Amino acid sequence: MKTEIIKSLSNNFEDHSKTTESGIEFWFARDLQQLLGYSKWDNFKKVIHKSKISCEATGNETLDHFADVGKMVKIGSGTEREIDDIMLTRYACYLIAQNGDPRKEQIAFAQNYFAIQARKFEVIEKRIKDWERLQARQKLTLSEKELSELIFEQTGNDRNFGIIRSKGDQALFGKTTQQMKNKLGVPKDRALADFLPTITIKAKDFATEITVFNAKEKGYKNER
Repeated sequence: MKTEIIKSLSNNFEDHSKTTESGIEFWFARDLQQLLGYSKWDNFKKVIHKSKISCEATGNETLDHFADVGKMVKIGSGTEREIDDIMLTRYACYLIAQNGDPRKEQIAFAQNYFAIQARKFEVIEKRIKDWERLQARQKLTLSEKELSELIFEQTGNDRNFGIIRSKGDQALFGKTTQQMKNKLGVPKDRALADFLPTITIKAKDFATEITVFNAKEKGYKNER
């Protein structure tokens, strides 16, 4: 496929994408029909039907990706009439491309276009999740550092920090820190939090902040 054709098709697909008020990207099926080289709506609806079956087969809710809507179109002399249309998510467009006629140049392009775009989204989503986890982990490190310094200041012994943190883990997980590390297969020289999901890291951080608050507010002086 020539470079200029690829560039033209790419621009056309992006130009026809729209966004709902809640930020969900979508295409109208009537627009996609033209982009994919289908002259008859009835023929394109057959492809959509097969795509819905594919959607269900992958365990996805069809209505989440194929939403029936009505759209007003001009029919001449300034008059309009309502026609059936479908709002399609990017995933729905991908399925339609996969179920389309592979002999069509537009279909061949769309199959690769939506597959690549889906992969880009997955990469971006993973990076965001990794960033959120890193932020949570760094926040927990700061909270634990504050607690460690506070415990040493008020009890005169930094050994108490490990004991108190283990008791905190037991309250949070029902197991001591070491028991949790054994359960998750955490190496001896690594921290438990390095192997926890983001939401659990945040829970540990919140529990640590509560301990810091109580230690300051109530002036705790010993481990117990």
